[in-house]
Amino acid sequence: MSALDTAAALVTLAALFSWANQRWLRLPATIALLLFSLVASLAVIALGSLGIHFDTLARELLAAVDFDEALLQGMLSFLLFAGALHVDLAELAERKWAVGFLATASVLVSTALVGAAAWWVFGALGHPLPLVWCLLFGALISPTDPIAVLAIMKSAGSDRALRIKMTGESLLNDGVGVAVFLVLLGVAAGGEDSGWQGAALLFAREALGGALFGLAIGWVAYRMLRSIDHYQVEVLVTLALVMGGYALATRLHLSGPIAIVVAGLLIGNHGRRLAMSDTTIERLYGFWELVDETLNAALFVLIGLEVLLIAFEPAWGWAAVLAIPVVLAARLASVSLAAALPWLRREFPPRVIGLLTWGGLRGGISIALALSLPAAPERSALITVTYVVVVFSILVQGLTLSRLLRR
Repeated sequence: MSALDTAAALVTLAALFSWANQRWLRLPATIALLLFSLVASLAVIALGSLGIHFDTLARELLAAVDFDEALLQGMLSFLLFAGALHVDLAELAERKWAVGFLATASVLVSTALVGAAAWWVFGALGHPLPLVWCLLFGALISPTDPIAVLAIMKSAGSDRALRIKMTGESLLNDGVGVAVFLVLLGVAAGGEDSGWQGAALLFAREALGGALFGLAIGWVAYRMLRSIDHYQVEVLVTLALVMGGYALATRLHLSGPIAIVVAGLLIGNHGRRLAMSDTTIERLYGFWELVDETLNAALFVLIGLEVLLIAFEPAWGWAAVLAIPVVLAARLASVSLAAALPWLRREFPPRVIGLLTWGGLRGGISIALALSLPAAPERSALITVTYVVVVFSILVQGLTLSRLLRR
């Protein structure tokens, strides 16, 4: 099947599922889309066992989509830019130390804790994996997903300080998580210096280089926007910033996600205030909201349908089940660490730690990173475990988070 057929099928399913949710269930949109697509996938599998082979057609349709390529090299840059546009830099600066801790130190601590616990779990179950591969799992599962949780927080009326923490963290820790993942992947593949000094330098190049690059391209785009007042051209400038900037950052071996978030923060604050007319603001922001909603819908439908392509092996079943409390415990420990720091203690009372722990949903980026792993005996195990953790996170944590926030 062609890419157009696949895109048409995804958009059609997203529209049908969204309509059904609004008509009957009224669940948060992303959670409903994942739930509907999972049910549809399981129904297709059941029909296949009865001799009605819709599963063959569905797998042919999905085979045209390289999930990790589509998300990491396509959707992610648009989603991050659209999210960063709406972040108030002044509010983010008020919580800069808390957000900075959650987006960096918390990710690193969670990666180490999940990796060590996963190494023990796999060994205890009689399926030992090398420690570096378990750390890879820790790196890909530690970044939180901003898409599913923000709509829930708004509908539940969460307080501003908590919303800023979770928004800033989820936008920034994607780039940090991807950078850590790439460093560990290089170590696992033997292509990078396996020493910690070499790994630290590689991480610094990815993360800090990405931030500086994002600042540079964001400033160029800002100057271009300020020099004209023509919203059609200004929308094109932001599209070029996202697509060209992300592609160039990747080519330069810098963190594309961090670069796009930094550029989006610059355009969404200084650009909005000093370089855009009211008409441009209305049109440009409307355009990016539409892009954000459409891509989110397609992404969560795709996550649910991916169950048709993932070869689940019974050997990894218990590891996947045990990984859920492991990831939650590591999240709790990494967030609680902030309460031990004198300058952050007031920002992280027990109530906030609990909400950040349960509200740290995992999403498509974790699945995409798992699917991007090279062919190796460990790959199947990590894909299975990652998928189970992500589905639990979105469906169980996502569906109960609103009630927890209200309490």
